[in-house]
Amino acid sequence: MQAKMSHQLLHLKMTRGSSSLSQTSVVLFLSLSLFLFPAASPAQDTSRRSPIVLATEKASPTVVSIIAAQVMERQRNPFGGNPLFEDFFQDFFAPFQRRQTEQSLGSGVVIRPDGYVLTNEHVVVQAEKIFVQLADDRKLPARLIGADSDSDLAVLKIEDKQAFPSLPLGSSDDLMIGETVIAIGNPFGLSHTVTTGVVSALNRSLNTDGRTYYDFIQTDASINPGNSGGPLLNIKGELIGINTAIYGKAQGIGFAIPITRAKRIVESLISHGAVEAPWVGLVVQTLTPELAYHFALKEKQGVLVREVESDSPAAKAGLQRGDVLTSLNGRPLRFAEEYLQREREFGSGEAMKLGVLRERKAENISITVSRFPLEKADDLAWKLLGIAVAESEDGLAVMKLRPGSPAATIGVERADLIIGLSGVQTKTLGEFRRKMIDSRLSQSLLLSIVRDQQLYQVPIPLRQD
Repeated sequence: MQAKMSHQLLHLKMTRGSSSLSQTSVVLFLSLSLFLFPAASPAQDTSRRSPIVLATEKASPTVVSIIAAQVMERQRNPFGGNPLFEDFFQDFFAPFQRRQTEQSLGSGVVIRPDGYVLTNEHVVVQAEKIFVQLADDRKLPARLIGADSDSDLAVLKIEDKQAFPSLPLGSSDDLMIGETVIAIGNPFGLSHTVTTGVVSALNRSLNTDGRTYYDFIQTDASINPGNSGGPLLNIKGELIGINTAIYGKAQGIGFAIPITRAKRIVESLISHGAVEAPWVGLVVQTLTPELAYHFALKEKQGVLVREVESDSPAAKAGLQRGDVLTSLNGRPLRFAEEYLQREREFGSGEAMKLGVLRERKAENISITVSRFPLEKADDLAWKLLGIAVAESEDGLAVMKLRPGSPAATIGVERADLIIGLSGVQTKTLGEFRRKMIDSRLSQSLLLSIVRDQQLYQVPIPLRQD
């Protein structure tokens, strides 16, 4: 009996020993395997963390989706739009209005920790309510601080007191053709989509929807509807442009507004809610071969000075009628519209350096930009629009109308009431004059006119001669 028990104990010890030996072997095998074949870890695999990945990680928290809502009233046919009943409906039923909310989507980038967002003007134009969706999917209301249609830029403010991840404005002055760029946005509602490409060209001009835009960055990074307002980054993750999808015919190319050009506009929108138009005092037109022959000019490209306003900064600097402007701050000038667009980039007190051709001799002239005098605003309205207004109980009444002027051509009549310019309400002459000055370099101006108790929104091209 005792011998049997001893045999069992020996068997038990051997079994336990064998088990311990087996566990030790497994541990050694696993340790060796981990050493020889380390597990792939995204945090440890630094070889895949390219500069594009790092730049994207830096900027992504600052990119937002923008939802702009507008309430539309549509006439609804109770017969469902059946053409057989259309005439009957129009003759015997009063129009039945149906309120419908329409939403447009775009992108934006937070540029200051206190919630200021930079985006495109066309993303938020005419929006009654604006919401911003952050990278963490929170949706917060935002208000429009200011917008500038000529640059297609707008600034929003998120209605929240917390601090937000932000991406400061960088520089686009040293961009190189061929360098890598990154676009982040929400094309077709697909949030935080990243595309890459290179700078294809610089200083591109676009003609679209009756407007001309200048100095765009051209890239082959995909920029589609919904990308508008999102950031264009360099390889360091710095903000160098604001993407825009205004050119519907673009295939395989995209365009962005250079951030250096946007800086003064952004500062002006945040400080004043509008872009203060500088005063130089030049009336210009594009130099054509016919004009070059008429003025006996050897130069066949540039901007011809047609008129110099008296007592203006240009007059004080010595500019004369017949001068040809060949460059602005070292960059060539080809079209009058190009000059006017670049003129808007200067603020009061800044120096504008012009290359001038006079009597076949080249010289450089510096002009100190100033503010347009408020007392000249009435003359400006008469020159650009062809109207003179006076205050009345219901608004600003059109008192005089110049025959053949832009306002007369578009159908404005005497006694019409002007209650707004470019979407901004104008009740007093002071408001009207300030808005005319702000809009004096624009290509067109939206007039809000009341006639026979009906409101009309009338876009009028501004005459710059």
